[in-house]
Amino acid sequence: MAVREQVYGFFIPSVTLIGIGASKEIPNKIRDLGGKKPLIVTDQGIVKAGILKMITDHMDKAGMQYSVYDKTIPNPTDNNVAEGVEVYKKEGCDSLITLGGGSSHDCGKGVGLVVSNGGKIHDYEGVDKSTKPLPPYVAVNTTAGTASEMTRFCIITDTSRKVKMAIVDWRVTPGIALDDPLLMVGMPPSLTAATGMDALTHAVEAYVSTIATPMTDACAEKAISLIFTFLRRATANGQDIEAREGMCFAQYLAGMAFNNASLGHVHAMAHQLGGFYDLPHGECNAILLPHVEKYNLIAKVERFGKMAEIMGENIQGMSPRAAAEKCLDAIRQLSQDVGIPSGLIELGKRYGKNVKKEDIDTMTGNAQKDACGFTNPRCPSDKDVKAIYEAAL
Repeated sequence: MAVREQVYGFFIPSVTLIGIGASKEIPNKIRDLGGKKPLIVTDQGIVKAGILKMITDHMDKAGMQYSVYDKTIPNPTDNNVAEGVEVYKKEGCDSLITLGGGSSHDCGKGVGLVVSNGGKIHDYEGVDKSTKPLPPYVAVNTTAGTASEMTRFCIITDTSRKVKMAIVDWRVTPGIALDDPLLMVGMPPSLTAATGMDALTHAVEAYVSTIATPMTDACAEKAISLIFTFLRRATANGQDIEAREGMCFAQYLAGMAFNNASLGHVHAMAHQLGGFYDLPHGECNAILLPHVEKYNLIAKVERFGKMAEIMGENIQGMSPRAAAEKCLDAIRQLSQDVGIPSGLIELGKRYGKNVKKEDIDTMTGNAQKDACGFTNPRCPSDKDVKAIYEAAL
């Protein structure tokens, strides 16, 4: 809580629908917002999985026109946004549906920013740079991790600088967020694990943020509890619909927490790995999380101890420091159980990337400028950030 003059905001979509079969409501919700011909922003994974057709079947049945941009890539780029804007204008669209995980949502948010405000997506890097609202916008989520379907965050890779631009703008918050666990049952175990650990990172970073509030604490605590209850189950058996729905609520609550308390140096550093090597965001977060929080621990000892208890650890009779370290142990064990690589070099090899120690200086400089790091509970020096990267290798 603040010890000086401080005004806290709380940002969330006007309407959220969560539950089995919620995706049937998409055409009605677009119409409720005033849209007549949406652009559906998605990716090839969603197309190949048959999820896009599930949605367009609902649109066809409702007699609604639409166009599709399905070339979004993981770690979406400024080029993706520019292509999406071109399709939106060419096809005469008046609204947006984003369908997928964080990549599709971020790309669609970027499209919405540019079609409403003009210019290029680079103009909006930073905090609240837009001046006009997005078009009517429904975000349909297919992963239980990023919570991008309900946040004011938009992360786009600048291909010329090889840097992920952090766009934080209350106007990119979707008008309606929709989470249907039926759209998630086909997620492979590796993606289930990565997105689930992303959600955990959101909750943990929000909980120890310098601008956490009782509202964000409540969301983060429940998110952590649900993730430790359901992530292993959802990873082990993707058809476990109770676990899938549990993770829907978990990631959304984690989104409510970080959308308002912001994040920390896990995300600031993970963004550089995504921008530099095009590595998956969730797995980068999962690997960095225990290393960054080990550094942060002395700033929030009691909070780490409380998280350990929420995670199911027995901390009775322990000193505050010992209890706090049990939180880090629990994070490492969960990460191991769901199959996250042990370090960044192993992660790079999994995806055919060469993560090199000599790139750390450049990534450190960029991480120190990332807006997500501003609410980290400690203020690391360049030397500290380099040491964390090296420990995570």
